Order: sequence, then structure tokens, then C-alpha cells
Amino acid sequence: MNALQNPPASAGLWRNNPALVQLLGLCPLLAVSNATVTALALGLCTLGVLLGSSLGVSLLRGCFTPATRLSAYVLIIAAFTTCADLLLQACAYTLHQRLGIFVPLIVSNCLILGRAESFASKQPPLPALRDALLMGLGFTAVLLTLGMIREVLGTGHLFADMALLLPFAANWQMTWFDTPPFPLALLPPGAFLLLGCLIAFKNRIDQALAPRLPAPTPDSAPTGSKRVRVTGQL
Repeated sequence: MNALQNPPASAGLWRNNPALVQLLGLCPLLAVSNATVTALALGLCTLGVLLGSSLGVSLLRGCFTPATRLSAYVLIIAAFTTCADLLLQACAYTLHQRLGIFVPLIVSNCLILGRAESFASKQPPLPALRDALLMGLGFTAVLLTLGMIREVLGTGHLFADMALLLPFAANWQMTWFDTPPFPLALLPPGAFLLLGCLIAFKNRIDQALAPRLPAPTPDSAPTGSKRVRVTGQL
């Protein structure tokens, strides 16, 4: 089996992270990560939809034909996206208004459809749920990290308005800077720059942790006859 069919336990969290490696879901990732509360809310909604849709696709995987499977996957994802949208609207209406169109747009997230097609449709429920959980946590972790960095650099505060999502977090706000050191972080160009820094940081860690392979020696060069191209010219 390949990595998509049988990934290691930590693939979605680090080695095959959907945001830093596969570069999936970048539109909502960059759009709502200007605050910690919106980043966490969208990450949790995406995680819930990913879990529900992967379970549904896995349970019904024997009912789809090649001609209808993608349409069926989209319908399943849309059903869970609607549930997440209505639940957020009922429990945190102000936060729902701040997220705007990006909660319904979860249905078009390539990460969710990709995992349904490449993994959940070929696996029983428990492995499908495990894969969805790891991929969802990996995406949420990047979304939350980017949201925290952008909020601190762009506003000087951290965990502002967390009570919109967690009622017990009314006193979580912390002030790091009296004057925002990098207001560009709240704008789309700043989001691209910071995401690029996160990707570069991850790649640097991977390079540092990669096993050092021995340099090839002359003795290890392949032996045997070589193909010679005949041109007909002397």
C-alpha cells in the first residue's frame, strides 16, 4: 500500500500535513487566521466535517458506483457542513457572523474531498476516522498557530474575544505589545509571508532530523555493461 492508503500515525500531523505539505485549504486558512478565535472556530468546524464525512463515506463505500461516487461524496460533505454551520450559528452567532461565508465553503475544501476519495472510500470506519482525526488536527494546528502569530503581530494582543467561542475564556486576553509591531500581518500579504515562514521552518526541521546518508564511493558505482548509442559516424 502507498502512503495515502496506509499512512503512518503522525502523517497528517507533520510529515504529510495538509496545510504545510499538501497546501490544501489555503483560502480559508489565510482568510480567517487573522485572529485566534476565528482560526480555532474554523479549525474545529473543519475537523468535525472531516470526521463525519470520512465516517459516512467509509460506511457507504460499497454503495457507490464509479459514475456517482464523487457526487455522493460531495452530498455527504455538504450535509455535515450544513450541520456545522447551523450548530455554530445557534451556539455562537456573533462568531458565525465574523466567519461569514467560510463556514459554508468547507464543503469545497479539497482536503475533505481528497481524504474521502483517496482513503475513506477504501478503508473500514475505524481507520477512516483515525486518518480524518490526524489530518483534521494537523490542519487545525496550523490554522491556530498562524492565527496566534498574526493576532500578536497585528494587534499586540492574544486570545482576544475568546469568549465568543468558549464562554469560560472571557479573561484569557493577553497584551504583548502596546503598539502592534507588524500590522501587515492582518492583511492577506502578511498571511502569505507568515505561512511561507512556517513552511520554511518545517522544512528546516525536516532537514535537521533527516538521516544523514553516506556519500557514494567509487566502489559503490554500478558495474556491468553499458548501453552505447551508435551514431554511424566515426
